[in-house]
Amino acid sequence: MSDLYSTEEKEERLILVLAATGDEQTAVSSLDELEELLYTAGGRSVGRLIQNREKPHNATYLGKGKLEELKELIAELGADGIVTDDELSPAQLRNMESILDTKVIDRTMLILDIFAKRAGSSEGKIQVELAQLKYAAARLVGLRSSLSRLGGGIGTRGPGEKKLEMDRRVIHDRISLLKEQLREVQRHREQTRKARENAGSFIISIVGYTNAGKSTLLNTLTEAKVLAEDKLFATLDPTTRKLVLESGQEVLLTDTVGFIRKLPHHLIDAFQSTLEEAKYADLILHVVDLSNPDADAHMLVVYETLKKLSAMDKDIITVYNKVDICSDQICLPRDFHALDSMKISAKSGRGLAELKEMIERIIRSRKIYLEKVFSYQNAGRIQDIRKYGELISEEYTEQGIAVKAYVPCELYGKLQEYGKEE
Repeated sequence: MSDLYSTEEKEERLILVLAATGDEQTAVSSLDELEELLYTAGGRSVGRLIQNREKPHNATYLGKGKLEELKELIAELGADGIVTDDELSPAQLRNMESILDTKVIDRTMLILDIFAKRAGSSEGKIQVELAQLKYAAARLVGLRSSLSRLGGGIGTRGPGEKKLEMDRRVIHDRISLLKEQLREVQRHREQTRKARENAGSFIISIVGYTNAGKSTLLNTLTEAKVLAEDKLFATLDPTTRKLVLESGQEVLLTDTVGFIRKLPHHLIDAFQSTLEEAKYADLILHVVDLSNPDADAHMLVVYETLKKLSAMDKDIITVYNKVDICSDQICLPRDFHALDSMKISAKSGRGLAELKEMIERIIRSRKIYLEKVFSYQNAGRIQDIRKYGELISEEYTEQGIAVKAYVPCELYGKLQEYGKEE
C-alpha cells in the first residue's frame, strides 16, 4: 500500500483535553466519546484535563495556568501527546505545540484518522483524502513541525508526512484533481439512483448516531455480512442490500455513515454524496441506541445533520435499538419528528417482524390499488407487481389472469398499457 495510508502500529498514550463551555455532565460525556474515538484509532487515554471557560482561549485553547498544569501532567504520566475535544485553529495548534513541546492533535484530526483507516471503497478513499488535504492546507506550517518531530502515528494517516511537506500549490492541485474524481463518482451514483427510481424501487435509508447498531440491523434483516463492531465508525462506506418483505415485495436498504457530535465540516462536504442517500430515500429508519444515557443528545445530532442535508421532509421511523440490554421500564426519548417508533434488538431479532410489518403498511399507504385482467401473453407483468408492489391475489380464468394488487404510481401507469384484449 502507498504511503498515503501508511501508519505506525503503536498504541499511543494521549491525554484528553477540553475547554468546557457547558455543564459538567456534558463535558464528561464529550470526553467519554473522545476516549472511544481514540480507542477506535488505536490509541489509549491515560488522563484527562478539563478547564471551564466561557469560550476557548483564542491563541492557546486553554489558559496559561492550565497549560502549565497540562505540561506537568504530560511529564508525570509519560504521555505521547494530547488530543483536544474541539477543532483547533492553526494558531492554537502551533502555540500549544510550542508551549507543551509534545504532539498535539484535535478531534477533527482524530476522526479523519479513523476515516482513513476505515475507508474501503475507492470513493471512500477519495473523500477521506479530500477532507484531510482541505484540513491540512490551512494548518501546513504547524503540522509540518509536529510530524517531522514525531514521525507519524494517530492523526497522520491519509496524506502522511510527505504529503504535508508539499507546498500549498501542490496540495490545492491535488484537491482539484480529487474533486474531479469525486464528481465522476457522484455522476455514477446519480445514474444508479435514477435507475432505481425508474424501476419503481422503494428505498429505505438507515441513519443514526455512530455505533447505534445500523450495520447490525442491516445484517440481521438482509444477511448483508457488513462489518459490525462495538467501535465508533466501524463501517464507513455505504452498503445497499435487498430486503424481501412478507408480501414478496423487494425494497432496498442503504446503511449510511454514522453521525457524531462536532462532525468536521470537511467530512460533511467531502461525504455529501454519500450522506445524501438519506435525502433521496423514500423512508428513513432512524436507529437510536436506547442503552446509551446520551440517547436524547444523539437524536438531536442526527436531526441537525439531516436538516443540513435537506432530508427532514422524509417519513421517519425511529427504532430504539439494543432493548436486549435495557430494562423493560426504560423510558423512550420523545421524538416529534418520527411518523412512528418501536423498540427492537437488531442483534437478537426482537421486534424486527413488527418493523417489517410497519414498513409494509407505510409502503401500501403510498400505493394505488390495481384490479386488472392481464392476457396470458403479458403474464410477465405480474412479476413486476410482485417485485415492486404487493400482490393481493391472482386468479387464472378463461379471459386471462385477474389480479388485485397495490402498486407504485410509476408502475400503475405502465401497467395500464397491458390488458386482456392484447
